[in-house]
Amino acid sequence: MHTSEYKRLEHTWRDQVKQWFAEGAPFPLERGEEYAACIINALEGGEPYEFNGNVPNTGLVPNLPLGCCVEVPVLANRKGLNPMYAGALPAQCAAITNLNATVEEMAVEAAVTGNSRLVLQAILHDPLTAAVLSLAEIKEMVDAMFHRNRDYLPQFKSFGI
Repeated sequence: MHTSEYKRLEHTWRDQVKQWFAEGAPFPLERGEEYAACIINALEGGEPYEFNGNVPNTGLVPNLPLGCCVEVPVLANRKGLNPMYAGALPAQCAAITNLNATVEEMAVEAAVTGNSRLVLQAILHDPLTAAVLSLAEIKEMVDAMFHRNRDYLPQFKSFGI
């Protein structure tokens, strides 16, 4: 939904809800596909619930950088969210995943420090970008993105790359 649509509904949603109830619209009570309710139930002392979740790597995947986000089995119970050891990735998967984690770390550091050159370096190392664009095209794209979005990037004092 576009922002203008949300703003338009801001003043009419209450009336729409009242009309919906007045027309006898059913209120579905069956659980949907989301599993947040199962997690909350487990945390509150209900039946434990296991799911795949994104957590910081604390050695759960030993051949990925510590602190990077990993998706592993997580057991939710009254003791909290308990990520489980997943083991090492196969070498071919670890190679590309480590590269992606490094590129993401570079992008975050660039955003925090306002280092436009580091943004370019991160994008240059992205495997998909490097596979479809030349170095000159990547530099041109990054420069265009910076100039188009400069109003939203106050931490970058200059965009000279």
